[in-house]
Amino acid sequence: MGSKSNRSRRYTEEFKRDAVALVRSSGRTVTEVARELGVSAEGLRNWVKQDQADRGQGPRAG
Repeated sequence: MGSKSNRSRRYTEEFKRDAVALVRSSGRTVTEVARELGVSAEGLRNWVKQDQADRGQGPRAG
């Protein structure tokens, strides 16, 4: 079946920041925003979690 590397994409830090900001400000779910932006919900959820950790608002990474 399909190789993951064919579907994997790299997004800029700016894109990730904007996507996280959209989740935080829109009141919509991660899944809704991810669908709108054409990214995976799991990936966007990870970006949100990382942003929270960077702000000291969630569990520490690593």
